[in-house]
Amino acid sequence: MSDVSQPAAHPPVTDWVNDFDHTDPQWTKDPFPIWDEMRAASPVVHTERFLGCYMPTTYEAVREIANDTKHFSSRRIIVRDVRPEITSRNAAPPITSDPPEHKPAKQLLLPPFTPDAMKKLEPRMRAICNELIDGFIADGKVDAAARYSKYIPVQAIAHMLGIPESDSDLFIKWIHMILELGIKDESKLLQAVQEMSAYFIAHIEARKNKPTDDLISYLMNAKDKEGNPLEDSHVLGSLRLLLIAGIDTTWSAIGSSLWHLARTPVDRERLIAEPEVMPTAVEELLRAYSPVTMAREVVKETTISGCPVKAGNMVLLSFPAANRDPKVFPDADKVVIDRRENRHAAFGLGIHRCVGSNLARMEMQIALEEWLKRIPDFRLDPAGTVTWSQGTVRGPRQLPFLLGKAM
Repeated sequence: MSDVSQPAAHPPVTDWVNDFDHTDPQWTKDPFPIWDEMRAASPVVHTERFLGCYMPTTYEAVREIANDTKHFSSRRIIVRDVRPEITSRNAAPPITSDPPEHKPAKQLLLPPFTPDAMKKLEPRMRAICNELIDGFIADGKVDAAARYSKYIPVQAIAHMLGIPESDSDLFIKWIHMILELGIKDESKLLQAVQEMSAYFIAHIEARKNKPTDDLISYLMNAKDKEGNPLEDSHVLGSLRLLLIAGIDTTWSAIGSSLWHLARTPVDRERLIAEPEVMPTAVEELLRAYSPVTMAREVVKETTISGCPVKAGNMVLLSFPAANRDPKVFPDADKVVIDRRENRHAAFGLGIHRCVGSNLARMEMQIALEEWLKRIPDFRLDPAGTVTWSQGTVRGPRQLPFLLGKAM
């Protein structure tokens, strides 16, 4: 048995500027003061952990890296303890693609995620939210992460892909193994990818005989830039991407938003009294609690914001840290639900900006609207504990609420 599959032990961090670790429990619980400390020290910091990794701490440094595909490759998008050789060019296109392959792979995925396509999904989304609320509203308390925010994007993407919504727990298990456990345990990552691939291969094969009106058949019918059908491996990679990128991110954003509203009654009451503020509030909640940190691999030495960056290192590309940069966002650490100027980077910057941003916005808005319609009063349960996910995507994993007015 090789030691690659053994989870690596990470010593606690004592120096965030020179030895950061985004899997450290302190970072997981409350990263915001850590980012402030790093930003005050330098626009780019470095750690020897993860075989060498940089992190840009300012909006400008994040933007520079996100827009520079010559020096920074997207072939690896998670900072992990190991860097195995890349064997597939179709790992998860377009997110793992670099130019020139990136553009055609991304353009294929845009039509199913237009604002008009999202409008058609709205009734099913509202129904999903209300079915979930029906399951716990009478109990007077709920773990909102486990019973609500988690299932909304899972069921939405299953609906779009034409796969059973009842398989939701399977998808959630794979995502946990890939995005959290897989950072330190290679065997968990490989197991999840193999199980997910086998699942989707069966669905691809079934549609070869009996096409359906869903995203899987859409991809199978798509053509590459030469006009040829996509290879099965490309379809499979894109399906893996849609499942991973479309679930954990939005469930984290919905959960963080509910966490904020539970702790901030004045914002909650305003959204109920002035529902027209909701779209602006969604943008601000996305800025303040951006869930997604991506990665790049440095393939060529360069300089970012005056800091030298050496090839062979990874980059932790923190869009959440960029969104807390006080040079770009006045009162960056305050949630201002009617913030007018808000060019946040929650959906990324550069060519890899999120394909599913219209879907994520729609899911967040509907999830909050339907919740507030039926549960205008809720607060954190003092008997419970809020826990946050570790690694690439940050959001509440346990979110215990008491429902109704305080007695």
